[in-house]
Amino acid sequence: MTAALLSFALAALIMTLTPGLDTALVLRTAATEGARRALMAGLGICAGCLAWGAAAAFGLGALLAASQLAYDLLRIAGAVYLLYLGAGMLWRARQPRAANGLTAPAQAQPGTGALGWWRRGCLTNLLNPKVGIFYLTFLPQFIPAGVDVLGFSLLLAVVHAAIGMLWFGALVAATRPLARWLGRPGVGRGLDAATGTVFVAFGLKLALSRA
Repeated sequence: MTAALLSFALAALIMTLTPGLDTALVLRTAATEGARRALMAGLGICAGCLAWGAAAAFGLGALLAASQLAYDLLRIAGAVYLLYLGAGMLWRARQPRAANGLTAPAQAQPGTGALGWWRRGCLTNLLNPKVGIFYLTFLPQFIPAGVDVLGFSLLLAVVHAAIGMLWFGALVAATRPLARWLGRPGVGRGLDAATGTVFVAFGLKLALSRA
């Protein structure tokens, strides 16, 4: 069992360090919105991973593999959400910024508190059916014979989330020495434009992809 846990932890670490939407969201948020909001977004992402891990452990993830309709509905919802986030970032990239790098409209928007940023991170994972399929196909490879499948699957999901949170914490910490430079209006707009483009690209890819 220990060997299976270590093997999974190594595989999860490699996947976590691979650049993707999660890393882009946390890094951009840390750079332009501050450490607290970035960490809340990271917690939301990890909560989404835990939810998918639990769904796979309880067998609910099999619904996505068996039902094309369920997969497509979730895929389209996820694509729309990613396009919405990306378009919002691209729009903010065109707005004038204050000296701290934040747009005045963004500071006044509701839903940008701790819960709002947690929800944003969580939904980027929950609305992506590919994450569910990943858990459904990946977790069983690391479950040794003779263990409680449900309990061990949940444990693996917790390990993945813990590794993710450590990585997000490291990303946030890495931006702090650069806070003054990252707070410059031009840099903030550039980060919004780059991250928004990535989100739009992923949204379009998800919308056009098939199971």
